[in-house]
Amino acid sequence: MILPQVRDPRMVTIRRGGTLADADHHLLALWAAACAEHVLHLFEAVRPDDVRPREAIAAARAWTRGELPMMDARAAGGHAMGAARDLTGAARFAAYAAGQAACVGHVAEHDLGAAAYAIKAVRAAVPEGEADRAGRRECSWQRDQLHTDIRALVLEDQHRRNDICWSVFEC
Repeated sequence: MILPQVRDPRMVTIRRGGTLADADHHLLALWAAACAEHVLHLFEAVRPDDVRPREAIAAARAWTRGELPMMDARAAGGHAMGAARDLTGAARFAAYAAGQAACVGHVAEHDLGAAAYAIKAVRAAVPEGEADRAGRRECSWQRDQLHTDIRALVLEDQHRRNDICWSVFEC
C-alpha cells in the first residue's frame, strides 16, 4: 500500500479540489518515469521480449506531453504490473515501478510508488549484505533527478509516507 488514507491536497490536482498544478503534476510523472527507467534493465534482463514496462514508461511521458489520454497511460501501467505477476525479486519490482509511473497521471501520489519500487528492485538485485547501501544510493540518485519546482513537495511526501512505502526513503 503506497497511497495514504488521508490525501495531501498538494498531491491532488486543482480540478479535483487540491492545489497541484498541471505543470507540477507533469514533473512528478516525469520524475517517476526516470526512477522506473533507471531500473528497467533489471526486468528486461529476465524478460527481454516483454515490452509492457518500457511502454508504460513511454506512456507516462506521452501523457505529460498531451499525446496520450490519462486513461490510456493508466491502462499501460496496469499492463506493466501484469508483467510482474509471475516474477519475483528485482524484475518484479522493476515492472511495478514502471506500472506506478504510468499511473501518476491518474493519481499523482503514484510517483512515490515508482520511486519506492525502484529502490526495492535495486535492493533485491544485490546480495543481502549490500541491499541497504544499494537502496540508499538509488534513493540519493532519485533525489538528484528531482526538478527544483517539486523537490520540497516530494521530499516532504517521502517523509510523510515513508512508513507505508517500506521505509525505503531513509537515505
